[in-house]
Amino acid sequence: MKIVTVVQARVGSTRLPNKVMKTILSKTILELMVERLLQAKHIGQIVIATSEHAENDIIEDLFRNNDKIVVFRGSELDLLDRHYQAAKALQADIVAKIPSDCPLIDPKIIDDVYGYFLSHSVDFVSNLHPATYPDGNDVEIFRFSALEKAHLEAQKPLEREHTTPYFWENPDKFSLANFTWPKGYDYSMSHRFTIDYLEDFEFIKAVFEALYPSNPRFSLEDILDLLEKKPEIYQINAHFAGVNWYRNHLDELKTIDASKTKKID
Repeated sequence: MKIVTVVQARVGSTRLPNKVMKTILSKTILELMVERLLQAKHIGQIVIATSEHAENDIIEDLFRNNDKIVVFRGSELDLLDRHYQAAKALQADIVAKIPSDCPLIDPKIIDDVYGYFLSHSVDFVSNLHPATYPDGNDVEIFRFSALEKAHLEAQKPLEREHTTPYFWENPDKFSLANFTWPKGYDYSMSHRFTIDYLEDFEFIKAVFEALYPSNPRFSLEDILDLLEKKPEIYQINAHFAGVNWYRNHLDELKTIDASKTKKID
């Protein structure tokens, strides 16, 4: 049974161009994230799936000499196809999707979601439908057979662009599960650890500079403790907490309502 974790990354972000290549403590966002992914026990083979566009050569170059990372080049806009082709090329049995804009992701959360998947007979499990962890701890895991079915059947642009909506929008076709924060908290609309805006970068930079030098393996709890002690860090990107891609597709999504996203003022 081969586990493949796919991280889709490109430099052409419209809101914050080149965001995955921005540097903190002399390392790129993408390098810091991969470093955290490698701390997880169940991560399997990590694949950085970028597009064939020449501007993304820099991503391939970044991991050229890293024997722990495979770089795959695929479709620029059809991310479902890119994900499927990467998993197929690596002969995956189980596939994960972890976004490249989650450099603060906690490896323990990855292992917890993987652990749930490996101990239950489901086609798909995520920790974000609905989400309870702070945004930026996104983990979705599915069988390759289910990914292949979605790849063949998904037609809507949002299903192709965002890779996994076809799963949770079609519960009659797949066995689905959701993993919630065991502590019973829900910080999904109040805490933002992902990167899409300049303020997000400044927030993530402040967290790494405060925690990483003394403890490169810092946890979600360490981040939350830091934010309690230094609320000024929390405030850097607090305005964007709860803002996600759902906000632009509420009229198309059957399983998401307005309570799970926030419009920008």
